[in-house]
Amino acid sequence: MPRRSPAADDSGRSGRLQVYRDDGPLCGLLGRLAQGQLPPLPGVLVAAAVTFVLLIAGGGEQAGVALFAPVAALLLTGPASTHPHGGRLDWLVPPVIRAIEYGYLAVLGFAHDLSAPLIYLLIAVLAYHHYDTVYRTRQKLLPQQWVFTAGLGWEGRMLIVAAAGLAGILPFAYAALAVYLGVLFGTESIRTWTKTGRGTGVMVDLEKEEETGS
Repeated sequence: MPRRSPAADDSGRSGRLQVYRDDGPLCGLLGRLAQGQLPPLPGVLVAAAVTFVLLIAGGGEQAGVALFAPVAALLLTGPASTHPHGGRLDWLVPPVIRAIEYGYLAVLGFAHDLSAPLIYLLIAVLAYHHYDTVYRTRQKLLPQQWVFTAGLGWEGRMLIVAAAGLAGILPFAYAALAVYLGVLFGTESIRTWTKTGRGTGVMVDLEKEEETGS
């Protein structure tokens, strides 16, 4: 039977929020360097604003903008990845990160005239992974850390497509990521739910559990 992710045993809401971020190795490295001292919300809001401005200003077409946007998002958001995320509004951090990643992939793809189904496919694969991760918290069963590492993290995926845009191989990058991540997240999810027998629709009241455990 698959083991629980260490994140599944973190303290309630804050532990789940850190998992929902879907950080990769680069964010983890910056977070360890910062030692959890930086609050997450200010940085992620600035990252979202910077990404939005750069994409609007450059239309997603300028090579410098395509590369700088994910780098800026990483530098602004990564150092806070190890923070406990216990603030009143820290629940906003994961959805803002999702908006940064999905928005960047969509704008960059359409600006380079990629096939709409290809763009939607990649975003759909990521949306499935994020939905699956959230749903597993209801069952107290999260993906193992290696899944997040192998999935490259939101920052790794953005950097890969930015580099692909600079190299002129953006369609290949979107297709390769969609296939690779689809196989990775899909097979791991199916394997876990099949072996544990917990994909039965049983819901867990997380708020009630936290009140009981407090």
